[in-house]
Amino acid sequence: MKKSLFSVMFSIVALTTLISCFEKKNLNDEKEITLVMAEVNPAETIAGQMDQAFKQKVEELSNGKIKIDLQCAGILGDVDSVMALMLKPNSTIQIHRMSAVNMAMYGCKKSSLLSVPFTFSSKEHFWDFASSKEGQEILNEPTEIGLGLKGLFYGEEGFRHFFSTKKIEGVGDFENLKVRGTNDEAMQGLLAGLKADSIPVNYADLYVALQTGIIDAAEQPIANYLANHFHQVAPYMIFDGHTLGVMETVITSECWNSLTQNQQNILLEAGKYASDFCKNLSQTEEDKVKEELLKEGATLTEVKDIKPWQEACKNVIKKGAAVDEKLYEEILSYAK
Repeated sequence: MKKSLFSVMFSIVALTTLISCFEKKNLNDEKEITLVMAEVNPAETIAGQMDQAFKQKVEELSNGKIKIDLQCAGILGDVDSVMALMLKPNSTIQIHRMSAVNMAMYGCKKSSLLSVPFTFSSKEHFWDFASSKEGQEILNEPTEIGLGLKGLFYGEEGFRHFFSTKKIEGVGDFENLKVRGTNDEAMQGLLAGLKADSIPVNYADLYVALQTGIIDAAEQPIANYLANHFHQVAPYMIFDGHTLGVMETVITSECWNSLTQNQQNILLEAGKYASDFCKNLSQTEEDKVKEELLKEGATLTEVKDIKPWQEACKNVIKKGAAVDEKLYEEILSYAK
């Protein structure tokens, strides 16, 4: 019996070794490739650090055969400029870290559910959802609708909060406030519910718009608020946490389909590593950022009762959930 068990275990070890050697041989036989990755945020943000973790893991797993040319801080352009390239044949940019809001604006309706105000009660709620079959369903949506992109992995850059040149203490302070609003329905509905005036401003122009009074307020995750120095011109932030900054990293379908099975597996494995890295980084990073902001003179206001905010946004929540009510209920069910 012992001899038989030893034989089985030896066979398993031998098979595993053979597979490992075969994979290494395949990697050695493959040509070196470089994939360009675009990031609109600075390298020190949560998004930027997640991208770097992905880059390092890809290059490690591929023994340097796959290189990720990561360009942060909007060097390759804003989201729309990058997407304009990626949705054309022979794109010079292959990978892009997108927000769920941006994905929704490019036709991914299921992704819009992730930016419905007050959907996620905590970060744990989001990560439980992200690892579920429903999470994978939304990540697969760009491929299913023929957008020309494939979802690789999730991330999150913390809850998004409003910040302003004037102190905000509650819902009533938003009436007639000039707030930078993106074109997605969730944000437009949110600002309408708060009775604020939505003003379109490109992300790259946000600092100057706050500085010159074109707008009074905007919203971002706290790490981006510090990294982009917005606190210097808009030193008041209120922690309303209206949405979680859900991120989806995508690759062009053209590039994905040109890769070997080994290369695809490496990108997926590195994506899982980057997601886990982001999950562990997010909360500790936020705590550090809060301390730094307080040191630099920012005024941070906690929201003690979220119900008035939810009530003000009830119409946009209902409309947003109507995109796929069953799926939205599934997302909510992962809350503990």
